[in-house]
Amino acid sequence: MGPDRAKALILALALWAPPVLAQNPGWHYSPLPGEGDRASLGCARGSTEEDFTCLAVRCEDDFSIGIHIHASRVSAGGRWAMTLDREDRVIAAMAGASPYGAKLIDDDGWLLERLRQGTFVYLRPADDEGAGFAYIDLAGSFHAIEEALYWCAPRVPAAEQNSDPGVKVMDAQGEKDESPPPGTQ
Repeated sequence: MGPDRAKALILALALWAPPVLAQNPGWHYSPLPGEGDRASLGCARGSTEEDFTCLAVRCEDDFSIGIHIHASRVSAGGRWAMTLDREDRVIAAMAGASPYGAKLIDDDGWLLERLRQGTFVYLRPADDEGAGFAYIDLAGSFHAIEEALYWCAPRVPAAEQNSDPGVKVMDAQGEKDESPPPGTQ
């Protein structure tokens, strides 16, 4: 196959293949700009580019864990009603500087644990009783979340790091070896 035929084949495949959307249903890494592998995104069944509701679990800049709402609504802030494995809660969301709509306030870790271990979540804005619930399947969420949170591993503060051992190098006779290390002469 010549270079012209290869280019034509690549172009044909690119035109035939469906576009990859950030709002694809299911759990995957977040393809939003600047997110890379620091966040995983779980979107509702039936999400499209114009109408979507997603949850994002990300490693924040300060290495804390954040859970965000990413929705096609004008404002994702406010209160969100959700059912996770038949357990109902209303959780507040605050608008922030992340590429997502708002950050969910999960002080006790309930939501993160349920997203990792659960089977499904239904969510909708709590103030909009007429809105239908978005269904997000949590199959694969544990693996996707763990990959994103790998970058949030606890860091050891400088005060807790091991200090220089202060070991003195001795020669075979027990005298301090003053010769330079090999290869530094």
